[in-house]
Amino acid sequence: MAFSKEERAEATAKLRAYFRDELDQELGQLPAEMLLDFIGRDIGGVFYNRGLYDAQAVVKKKAEDIVEALYGLERGDR
Repeated sequence: MAFSKEERAEATAKLRAYFRDELDQELGQLPAEMLLDFIGRDIGGVFYNRGLYDAQAVVKKKAEDIVEALYGLERGDR
């Protein structure tokens, strides 16, 4: 996964805050960047694929709704 400079800065800041607030550990900038790289490279695909599956389900449901609506517009007097 490639992040913009701003996304990378925000993500590493959140990682550092999480470590500080939840784990009572200080995480330096470089280790936070390395952790972000690891997550993006080795774990990010799982989240990305889940997002795709969820999006597919939404699109499928909307397509079914459209087909239903079109059937509702059919006229009985052909």
